[in-house]
Amino acid sequence: MATNPIDEAKELQQMLVTYAKQETVEPLKTLGKYIGVGLAGALLIGLGGIFLGLGALRLAQAEVSDSNSWGSVGTYAIGLAVLVLLMGVLGLLMKRAIKKVNP
Repeated sequence: MATNPIDEAKELQQMLVTYAKQETVEPLKTLGKYIGVGLAGALLIGLGGIFLGLGALRLAQAEVSDSNSWGSVGTYAIGLAVLVLLMGVLGLLMKRAIKKVNP
């Protein structure tokens, strides 16, 4: 029995559309979910770092209540040092995580 070329073309088109959805759209949806979770995590870690730095600054200002200007500069240096230390710890943790994924 001979098949109609138009029916074969429609079947081919349907197969191509199904394949394209399977291989492109669905993985992109999954990737979008991972990106969304990653961005939310990065935002929360960034806000936590800012609050930690401000807390360290405020603690240093409360403990070092000098009237001279060097005491004020020192408190900002302490706040900055806390943030630099936090960035270093997070950098080391990220390197360890990358080594675990890519040995």
